Amino acid sequence: MTEVTAAPTSAALTPHQIWVRVRGLLLALLVLVAAGIALATVRSGDQHGRLDPRSADRYGSRAVAELLKERGVSIHVVTTLDDATARLGPDTTLLVASPNLLVPRQQRELRAATDSSAGRTVLLAAGPPSVRTLVPGVTAEPAGPVAPRAPECSLPAARSAGDVETGGFRYASYGLDTVGCFPSGGLPTLLLVERGGGDTVLLGSPDLLHNSSLVNQGNASLAVQLLGSRPHLVWYLPSLTDSSAAAEDGDTGGNGTPDDRSFADLIPPGWLWGTLQLALAAVLAAIWRARRLGPLVTERLPVAVRASESTEGRARLYRKANARDRAADSLRSATRARIAPLIGISLRDAHSPSILVPAVSARLSSTDDSVQTLLFGPAPSDDAALVQLADQLDTLESEVRTS
Repeated sequence: MTEVTAAPTSAALTPHQIWVRVRGLLLALLVLVAAGIALATVRSGDQHGRLDPRSADRYGSRAVAELLKERGVSIHVVTTLDDATARLGPDTTLLVASPNLLVPRQQRELRAATDSSAGRTVLLAAGPPSVRTLVPGVTAEPAGPVAPRAPECSLPAARSAGDVETGGFRYASYGLDTVGCFPSGGLPTLLLVERGGGDTVLLGSPDLLHNSSLVNQGNASLAVQLLGSRPHLVWYLPSLTDSSAAAEDGDTGGNGTPDDRSFADLIPPGWLWGTLQLALAAVLAAIWRARRLGPLVTERLPVAVRASESTEGRARLYRKANARDRAADSLRSATRARIAPLIGISLRDAHSPSILVPAVSARLSSTDDSVQTLLFGPAPSDDAALVQLADQLDTLESEVRTS
């Protein structure tokens, strides 16, 4: 007898199978890296010198600074609170580029310094926490995207400028002498607050001071009139490295007033868009890896399992679960399916006692009760009874085949 040796099988994937499985992921990763490099390259200089009067970048403010210099306005760029407050005076305009970067202690010191001067203070895109400290009696809320808006006020600078691109924040005042212009939803995005001999201007968005936006609408006219009303302009660019930002008494600031900024106020705006992008990427990844509905696809099994091994494995599972009823049903069902064609009964009627039992009894000249018990009886009570049932079914099938 020639011994047949089965070809060895392996569950290891071939290089081609590995490539087919990972090529989609690698392509998506390559596109993501390329997009990140392209975005970083395109925007590498966009944020350099933001609102800096010395910067000619897109978001710089050199253009408006040159216009002011042509009109005889001297510009002093400072990055610390001490330098900013030291230059205040009745003939000076103080521009605070990012008031929201100031800690509460700095905001209180800045308010005290501006209140005692008769000059003008311009606050760009001051949010709710900084407005409550810098301009008491005024509240701020989001005004939506920047868009051209009509003045709709009596302020000469606004009326002569005409439509201006504003937005960002809008302001409401209570019990103050104010003039509101360029409304959004009924509230002004530019608010001028009179205080003693000077005034404070709240501008909801700094976009009109950017080099790229200065030529749009009446942006240049409004910017020059707001910042050029005094012969001197102090351009304050708050810095996180300013030593005055370090509070001496923890979170309470210099006079014990607690910092009422919420956690959301401390999160930079860019993180919101980053979170939304990550959420979108997660949804796309879930859709990509989700189960797809469609026809079944046959695949080559990694190993070949012999029928005897499969039967033995199932039997062990039945024994471990004490499922003698399931095992007996499986044995009886298989026997009925094999003997039914031998006695001229269709497979559809092989599991009907009223049809199969009389036919088998007539073929073997035995009683219906014994055949009924053997083919459709109760489950065995123990393992020995299950083995005996298997032997009896095997004997019954042999008798039917030889009869």
